[in-house]
Amino acid sequence: MTDPHGHEGHGSHDRSAKYQENSLSLTGAVSLGTGVMIGAGIFALTGQVAELAGEWFPFAFLAAAIIVGFSAYSYVKMSNAYPSAGGIAMFLEKAYGKTMMTGACGLLMYFSMVINESLVARTFGTYTLQLFDVDADKNWLVPAMGIGLLTFAFFVNVLSNRFIQTFSFVMAFLKIGGIAVFAVGGLWLTGFTFKSVSVDPATTSAGGFLGATALAILAYKGFTTITNSGGEIVEPNKNVGRAIIVSIVICVVIYFLVALAVGGNLTIEEIVRARDFALAEAARPAFGKTGLWFTVAFAIIATVSGVIASVFAVSRMLAMLTDMKLVPHSHFGMPGDIQRHTLVYTIVLAMLLTAFFDLGRIAALGAIFYIVMDIVVHWGVLRHLRKEVNASATVLIIAIVMDVVVLGALLVIKAQSDMTVIYSAAVGIALVFFGEKLFLRRTG
Repeated sequence: MTDPHGHEGHGSHDRSAKYQENSLSLTGAVSLGTGVMIGAGIFALTGQVAELAGEWFPFAFLAAAIIVGFSAYSYVKMSNAYPSAGGIAMFLEKAYGKTMMTGACGLLMYFSMVINESLVARTFGTYTLQLFDVDADKNWLVPAMGIGLLTFAFFVNVLSNRFIQTFSFVMAFLKIGGIAVFAVGGLWLTGFTFKSVSVDPATTSAGGFLGATALAILAYKGFTTITNSGGEIVEPNKNVGRAIIVSIVICVVIYFLVALAVGGNLTIEEIVRARDFALAEAARPAFGKTGLWFTVAFAIIATVSGVIASVFAVSRMLAMLTDMKLVPHSHFGMPGDIQRHTLVYTIVLAMLLTAFFDLGRIAALGAIFYIVMDIVVHWGVLRHLRKEVNASATVLIIAIVMDVVVLGALLVIKAQSDMTVIYSAAVGIALVFFGEKLFLRRTG
């Protein structure tokens, strides 16, 4: 595709995306992974998960971790064999070639991560407004503050990898420490009683629990952003897989403890009522006003670092798809290379979603897009690359079955409660595949 000046979108050498090899350490990769995961996870999703899972909501985070653990198997195997700055885009190409399936599923992953960024951006606005006497659910300040955060993330991402790595590490250290204090302190003050948690709940259905698990998967899928920076990580054949595993382990411990702390301080009804800012609400009875300020401060740290880390990785994935000539690209007269352009596109799209979608719909759409793509990745490894990457067919089949079950449960729940999500997901997926088919036909 040509730009407005008639130049090919990926024709000239100086426009190609440039990656800084060995610019990310193992610690930096873990910081990026946990930055995305924690930013999108416990702050944004606790209330959403509790609404569906009821008194089982902490266990939904554990169930999601098990599913993600099986899912991570494919990514670790692929990362060890094919470390790449394009991550999933390159994995899909290895499995399916330069086909519609590769381009479309790469775009589904891209859109799911942009949706994730808008989820985190709105969460930033929602939590920040808890410090003031405003109605966060009805106030235009929520999307406005989210858009402001995305603007800040753009300028940070213009800087060097080394700065982003240092920034992500400091933020990850602060928020993990802060959230751990919240979890342990909240549990201690409640005397380790869990009034909203039960292993034998009266109201939770199997479908509701599985649907909640599908949403909780969003809290972990940030590990895939590590693969998108594989070409920039030191010793990627070893460290990409290590970074994925370490990030997931850190997050599952934090999520479960925080969920128990929330369940110990609020009833399910209170959690659902404050579902977009459940941790801030749980801090009020546990720690008082000081605790509220403390929790909101760490929510701000988590969401800021989450957006910055996600934008860093996702813009690289779109740049890789562009360099692979699987998606159209236009410079729109902008200077710089493709990677800078994809950074701009990513930020603008996230801003639009932040402005017009609420947290519940954003979370559901992101989960649907991601799980569909995840199934395709596992199937590609099973059918085409299992022997090449030395993967177990049993593990891959279990991962696919788990994905199908939780996706089906989420679709059923949304079909009963919010058909807009189903229509949006169906139209979005259809447009991505149809558009990719047209593009490849034109350029092939």
